[in-house]
Amino acid sequence: MLAENAPTPVDFWFDPLCPWAWITSRWILEVEKLRPIRVRWHVMSLAVLNEDKDVPEEYRRGLEGSWGPVRVCIAAEQKYGPEVLGRLYTELGTRRHHEGQKFDRAYFEAALTAAGLDPMLADAADSTDYDEAVRASHKDGIDRVGQEVGTPVIEVEGSAFFGPVVSPIPRGDAAAKLWDGVVAVASTDGFFELKRTRDRDPVFD
Repeated sequence: MLAENAPTPVDFWFDPLCPWAWITSRWILEVEKLRPIRVRWHVMSLAVLNEDKDVPEEYRRGLEGSWGPVRVCIAAEQKYGPEVLGRLYTELGTRRHHEGQKFDRAYFEAALTAAGLDPMLADAADSTDYDEAVRASHKDGIDRVGQEVGTPVIEVEGSAFFGPVVSPIPRGDAAAKLWDGVVAVASTDGFFELKRTRDRDPVFD
């Protein structure tokens, strides 16, 4: 039971590879300043999500490189606890999406160090030892919304949904307004989908 006036937990599943999830994650951090919520971060995997799906070969090759970041996140979570995932994701995402860095050893070490974590956790990127935990975390999130989604998955007060997919990052009152609307539709019994074709690329400003 939550203490009176305690922030509402909001669970957020992310894959560091996805630029759209990155935008949504920066939006939810903006919402955290404006609404009484507390974000709890979790790993999901686009590679796992799409491993049995018919996707273009070029996309599948890109997913092969996505194992490293989620493994490193899980390794950090196992060593330090889930509370470190938010700041590690920030360091990973900033380097990937704003600076265009590759998922190589130097990238992981720099992100881990900046997050105040052991840079040797970069070893996890090439280790299958963490794959079972990646899959378990992924399943925990995806089971709440079903297979026909992507990243991120968000759950608040028992209502789970994919997205929102938005660009650029909503700030200030626009961020709070979007949150209020998303929660309203997601908590509506029998509501399933609201979508339109994307006509712009991810904007990270």
